[in-house]
Amino acid sequence: MEFLEISLIQLIDIVLVAVLIYQLYKLVKGTVAINIFIGLAFIYLFWKLVSAFHFQLLSEILGQFIGVGVIILAIVFQQELRKFLMIIGKGKVIKNKGIFRFNFSVEHKNYLDTRAIARACEVMAKTKTGAIMVITQIDDLAVFSESGVEMNSKISTPMIESIFFKNSPLHDGAVIIRNNKIISARCVLPVSNNDDFPGHLGMRHRAAVGITEESDAIAIIVSEETGNISYVKDGELFNKRTSDQLEQFLNRIFSSKEKK
Repeated sequence: MEFLEISLIQLIDIVLVAVLIYQLYKLVKGTVAINIFIGLAFIYLFWKLVSAFHFQLLSEILGQFIGVGVIILAIVFQQELRKFLMIIGKGKVIKNKGIFRFNFSVEHKNYLDTRAIARACEVMAKTKTGAIMVITQIDDLAVFSESGVEMNSKISTPMIESIFFKNSPLHDGAVIIRNNKIISARCVLPVSNNDDFPGHLGMRHRAAVGITEESDAIAIIVSEETGNISYVKDGELFNKRTSDQLEQFLNRIFSSKEKK
């Protein structure tokens, strides 16, 4: 039974393909692209089946379709492929599990006044002042910061509060923070297209998830309706957090002590 004999190289090949397919499935899960993904997977398996039984004409037709299908995939799954390549570039093949995890970037902690941000969120939560802040890491988000009003101001609690004050001309949009400075305010962010996104959450939360899906940034939201504090990392939303929890979360990623 030679057809059952599998070498170590073939076994590794099968595992790698399985991991790749699983990662692609995770990217399209919950989006309209999932049905297209399943349909294409079915056509590919059917093509392999008819090829194995030597159905020459049908196999040739499906083969031609699969050949052109690469271009179709690049068009239909443009957003998902972009996200997948960004995940590879960020060195996270399987997130949060520690399996096959690697990082191409140099580990470093940028200084951030986490106390000022946490205190500002605490005050805004009490007054139900809506806010969204994006804190950059390696990705500088220059495209998104240029869509807003340039500020280059040092972070402080009063400054953050004044930006998101309801009568402020800058309150409608996101604040982008880089190197402990408010780079821009009133910035436009991409929104998440995930169909599984909670319906009771608004556009601020959807934009926060969207920007963290496309970059390594951290997003912080204060809900205008409930006053709840939330933060997002790698597209994962942590809802209903306290200002102390927010500060602890930021301190795990950034340095709270300024280098002299």
